[in-house]
Amino acid sequence: MVKKRRDVEETATLGEPMVVEETSLAKGMRANLEEIKTYDGIIGYILRNSASAAIDLKDPAKIIDYAILSSSSLDAGKQLAEAFDLGEADSIIVEGKDAKMLFLTIGGNKISVFMEKETDCERILRKLR
Repeated sequence: MVKKRRDVEETATLGEPMVVEETSLAKGMRANLEEIKTYDGIIGYILRNSASAAIDLKDPAKIIDYAILSSSSLDAGKQLAEAFDLGEADSIIVEGKDAKMLFLTIGGNKISVFMEKETDCERILRKLR
């Protein structure tokens, strides 16, 4: 398992998002995410669907940590929405002491955007929708 993590880190340090096979909708979404990544306060993003994944983070050593956090938070948000009969969650924002995460699903693409706490989530939502 350590070897696998090392391989992922080496790939991520090339300065470009790590991508595994991409659909045309995911390509358009990724282009929007690339622009969002230039905004002040953005730490990075994860874009995934059943056929592809793209990860671009400022700290590539934490790719696995962010991936686990993304997946776990998205699942927990969906379970809470279901438990409280809120219907389908349009977007989920998880806010911590120093950072926050925005999660949403568009056309089968699961998007996680990581940012500093003061960053405007609404601006990001408008760009992605």
